[in-house]
Formats: sequence, structure tokens, C-alpha cells
Amino acid sequence: MIRSTSAEDANELSWFKSTYSDSSDPNDCVEVATTATAVLVRDSKNLQGPRLGLSPTAWASFVAYASES
Repeated sequence: MIRSTSAEDANELSWFKSTYSDSSDPNDCVEVATTATAVLVRDSKNLQGPRLGLSPTAWASFVAYASES
């Protein structure tokens, strides 16, 4: 897991939702932000809550696995 060391860094992130997200409830999904060294994931209902940080390699592996379903 990767932790952000600066609140300022977290404010500069550009968060986005998947185009595959269910549009019937826009607050019911996860959001993703990328940096040069990490892919961060957060709950769209809790913007100030915890964030999961993954290396780009781990994120790519997760996306490949999830898309097999």
C-alpha cells in the first residue's frame, strides 16, 4: 500500500469514475486518481475517507483480472 504524505498532494489529484459506472446513483461507486507512482482508489460517498494506493503494476493486474468476469 502507498500512503500520501501530504494533504496538499491529495488536493491536487484529479479523481474520475469509470464510464461503466451505474448512472442511476452517481454517488454509488469508486473513484480513481493516478500519480506518477501510484493509482489511488476511494469511495465516492466518502471523499475524505481512506484511500487505497496501488502500484501501477498492481493496478494493471487487478484491471486485467476484473475484466475477465
